[in-house]
Amino acid sequence: MEALKAEIAVKRKTVEAVSSSRPNKYMRRGDFERLKEEEERRARDTKEHTTKSVTPFQESRVSESPRPESSFNISNEETVRRLRAKGQPIRLFGESDKDRRLRLRALELLEEKDHERQSGQNDFKKALEDVENVERELRNKNKEKKRGDTEVGVIDLDLVKTDPDKLYPLIYYALKRTLKEWEESMDERPEHVKRSTQGKMAAAIQVQSAEYLKPLFKTLRSRSLPSDMLVRIAEIVHYMQKRQYQKANDSYLRLSIGNAPWPIGVTMVGIHERSAREKISTDQVAHVLNDEVSRKYIQSLKRLLTFSQTKYPPDDVSQLMG
Repeated sequence: MEALKAEIAVKRKTVEAVSSSRPNKYMRRGDFERLKEEEERRARDTKEHTTKSVTPFQESRVSESPRPESSFNISNEETVRRLRAKGQPIRLFGESDKDRRLRLRALELLEEKDHERQSGQNDFKKALEDVENVERELRNKNKEKKRGDTEVGVIDLDLVKTDPDKLYPLIYYALKRTLKEWEESMDERPEHVKRSTQGKMAAAIQVQSAEYLKPLFKTLRSRSLPSDMLVRIAEIVHYMQKRQYQKANDSYLRLSIGNAPWPIGVTMVGIHERSAREKISTDQVAHVLNDEVSRKYIQSLKRLLTFSQTKYPPDDVSQLMG
C-alpha cells in the first residue's frame, strides 16, 4: 500500500512538472496583479535612481526650460526692435534666433511682474493715489507760463517724404506742449472740483497718460520710431493742430486697429503665397496688438486728442469726434 502511494506521488510530480513547462496562454488574476506591482516598483526605483544622478546644474536647466516657441512666435526684425527698445543686446554669443526670442519673452515677463509688484492690481488706482502728491507739487510750482516754451507751428506732412528726421522734434514738442496744457488745466480747476471723486479720477487719468507717454517720448528722442507709425502719429498731430479732429481720429484708428483685411497684427498668414497676400502691407497692420507698451501710449494719444478737442473746439461742428 505504501509503495502504491509513493508511485502515485511520483506520477503527480511528473505531471505537474510537465504542465508547468508547457506555455500557457491564460494567466490567473493574482499572478497578473503581482507582475504589475513588480513592474511599477521597478520603474519607481529606476526613476528615483535617475533623479539622484542628475546634477544641480542640470536640475536648474530642466526647471528653467522655457515654454515652446510656438507660444511666442514673432519675426526676427520685431525681436531686434524690442530688444533695442529695452536697451538689451540683440544677440548674445552663440545664441540662436529661438534663444533670442525666448530671452526677449523672459525679459517682458520680468517687466510685467515688476510692474504688477510696484503698481498693484490697477495702474489707475496707483495714479489716483498719487493725485494729491502731484497737486502738491503743482502748487509749489510757479503758475506763470514760461516765456521760453518752444513754439511749434503746424506740422508739414510733406516732411514724411522729404525729411522724416525733422518730424521727430516737431512731434515731440507738440505732444509735450499739449500734455503741459492738460496738466495746467487740471491745476486751474476750483478746489471743490479737485476734491470731488470725478475731479480726482480726471487728475488720475492725466497722471497715468503722462506716465504711459514716456516710452513714446524716449523713442522720439532716439529717432527710432517705425516709419509707418511715424506717419500716423504725424497725421494725428497735424490734424489736431488744425482742429480737424475727425481726420485726426481716422488716423488714430488706422494706427490702432489698422484697415487691413485681417487687422490682427500679422503680415504673413501662411507658408504659401496667396492671391490676397499683396493686400496686407505693414502700414495697414494694427500696432496696438504689438505689445503692451505700444497699446498704452497709443491710448494716451487718444486722450490727448480728446483734451485738445475740449480746450480748442473746432469752428466747424462736423470736425468733432464722435
